[in-house]
Amino acid sequence: MSAAAPDPSAHALRLLARREYSRAELRDRLRRAGYGVEQIDSTLDALAREDWQDDARYAEMLGRTRLRQGHGPLRLRRDLARAGVDPEQLAIPQSDWLIQARAALRKRFGDAPAENRREWERRARFLAGRGFTSELIRRVLDGEPDAY
Repeated sequence: MSAAAPDPSAHALRLLARREYSRAELRDRLRRAGYGVEQIDSTLDALAREDWQDDARYAEMLGRTRLRQGHGPLRLRRDLARAGVDPEQLAIPQSDWLIQARAALRKRFGDAPAENRREWERRARFLAGRGFTSELIRRVLDGEPDAY
């Protein structure tokens, strides 16, 4: 156990005061700090009861952050899974992802359409790297109007 933080709930609250954490992330942090499994589980249960930690709130925070950063749904799902949160807890409408993909493309390449197949593929790779689905990429690059 860490000499600086003998109480796992105090340690966890200090972490949560800085930013949201998923339950799995907090469990890992407390485990690395040297706390026992029973201490960690009881602390996390208490934090959830008191609404200090909530995976749904964490998912919403991460969703807003990834949208602001210009990332797509695949990236967000991957990040949520890494944090031990069920990606289905977050529902962002498909139309928002379409708008997001268009904004990311416009920010990187401007408003001009791709001049040839090579440029189209370059833009598709960019959007795929940002975590957008192939359907969204095709719709954005082909200039399809919103159907939602």
